[in-house]
Amino acid sequence: MCDDDSLDDMLEYKLRADTLSRRSFAALTFGAGVASLLPLAACKPTDAKTPDAKAANPTAAGAPATTESEVSIATPDGACDAYFVHRTNASDPAVIVWPDIFGLRPAFRQMGKRLAEAGYAVLVVNPFYRQKKAPTSVPHANFEDPATREALMGLAKALTPDTATTDAKAFVAWLDQQPAVNEAKKIGTTGYCMGGPLVMRTAATIPDRIGAGATFHGGGLVTDKPESPHLLIPKMKAHFLVAVASNDDGKQPEAKSVLKDTFASASLPAEIEVYAGAMHGWCPPDSHVYNEEAAEKAWARLLALFKEALA
Repeated sequence: MCDDDSLDDMLEYKLRADTLSRRSFAALTFGAGVASLLPLAACKPTDAKTPDAKAANPTAAGAPATTESEVSIATPDGACDAYFVHRTNASDPAVIVWPDIFGLRPAFRQMGKRLAEAGYAVLVVNPFYRQKKAPTSVPHANFEDPATREALMGLAKALTPDTATTDAKAFVAWLDQQPAVNEAKKIGTTGYCMGGPLVMRTAATIPDRIGAGATFHGGGLVTDKPESPHLLIPKMKAHFLVAVASNDDGKQPEAKSVLKDTFASASLPAEIEVYAGAMHGWCPPDSHVYNEEAAEKAWARLLALFKEALA
C-alpha cells in the first residue's frame, strides 16, 4: 500500500513514556470552559473485560457519559479487534479511526473517547489484525530499535489496497448494525500516519456512506504509483481535512498542490494546510513530537468538518 520511502517517513517518530495525568486532563479540558476543544490526552479508559461487554466508564467532570467496549468484527480475512466508544443512550454519527503505524493502543482509545464525548459513535480499529491482535507494538516503541522497526515495517507492508477495501466495507456494515449509530447520518473517518491512505481508500470504497475524511500527518497520500490514494478522489463524495506536518511538506512540497487540484477537479470541499512547526506524528498524545497547540488546532478543524459534513 505504501512504498519503502513512505514507510520510513512514518517511522520517524517514537512513543514517549509519559502521558497527561487525569488532573492535567481535567484542567486543560475545562480551564478555558470550551468543551468542544477537549485535549487529545484524555484520562485513561478502563478496557472492557470481555470482547462484547459494554460498561460506562468514568469521564472527566462535565463530560457526557460514554459506553466503551472491546469488540470483534468479522471480515473476509478473519476477526478484527477494535475499540468502540459512544455516548450512553444516544444515537450519533459513526466515525472510523485508523491509527498510525504503532497501532491500536491507549492513546488512540483516549482520542476515540474524546471524540465520542463530542457526539460520535467511534470505532478505533486494529489494522494489523491479520497478523496480530492489539497491542501490535511495544510500549514506548522506537523505530531506532531494529527489532521494533522490522516488526512495524512487516505489519505495514502486509496491508494492500484490497485489504483496505474489504476492511472498510466490513467496518461500515458493522457500524450500521449498532443501536448507538444513527444510520441517517453520514459516517466520518480519520487516519494518522499510515492511516491517511486508509481514510482515502475508505471514502472511495463506500462513497454514499462516508461524508467526511480527515488525515493527520498522513504518509503516502500522493505517490507516482498507479494505486496512489489521491487518484481515488474522483470516486469520493466526502468533505476532507488534510493536516500536513511541516517536515513532511519539506520532503514532498508538491503533494499539497496535487491534492488541492485533484479535490477541486472533483468538486469536493477540502481544507489542506501545512501546520507550521508541527513534526510528523504531532497529534497522538503519546508521541515524543506531540505538539499540543497544533494538535488542538487540528482537533478544532476536525470537529468543524464533522459538524458540517455529517449533519
